[in-house]
Amino acid sequence: MTFLALDLTSEFGSLAIRRHGGTILEHSIESRSGFAHLVFPAIEKILSEAGLTLSEIDCFAASTGPGAFTGLRVALSAVKGMAEVMSKPVLGVSKLRAMASFGAGERRVVLLDARRGEAFAAVYNDQLEPVVEETVAQPGSWLAHLPEGPGYQLITTDRSWLSSVIDSMSLQAAPWIETPRSLAGAIAACAEADLQAGASGDPSTLDANYVRRSDAELYWTDN
Repeated sequence: MTFLALDLTSEFGSLAIRRHGGTILEHSIESRSGFAHLVFPAIEKILSEAGLTLSEIDCFAASTGPGAFTGLRVALSAVKGMAEVMSKPVLGVSKLRAMASFGAGERRVVLLDARRGEAFAAVYNDQLEPVVEETVAQPGSWLAHLPEGPGYQLITTDRSWLSSVIDSMSLQAAPWIETPRSLAGAIAACAEADLQAGASGDPSTLDANYVRRSDAELYWTDN
């Protein structure tokens, strides 16, 4: 099967095409001003380089978050629209789960800088199943409350940031992995696993997983 995946959850976005069980192309796409004007030219470019047409994509996928609100909406709208037009399935994949796929440990502690002194955090097992559900929290406190034990592996996109927030001596000694910025290939791989496991890929069920409420929601709640 052939998959087209998008990750626009930060200013360092990416697109990937996965075919016959492997990523055949992955492009980075960087923008501080949003991706609405860039996403479809980028899709046309990666399809052209792969020698494919949109009709040859069997399944579309995108990161559902957590991450930048505007980028999430752009990516999800793009893949849902293409899936509906082409009558193909579309799947959403958590960014934290995609990050966990780079690990090799039994318990993969995934932490992503959420700004404001907080982190998006979760723990996955080696089957990429969540054993501690995704949340947003102060990282030092959250890490301190993880059950003691061996087998933890720390996964992040920014090791220098994570080093600055770790208080636990046991976790400081845990193995580290710093993922690449481009996660679309990992998202496509997770989507393929989900489709093989029986996921429906219904466009109407695809939605963002912000984990934390938007600034606008927080503002109106506080006022």
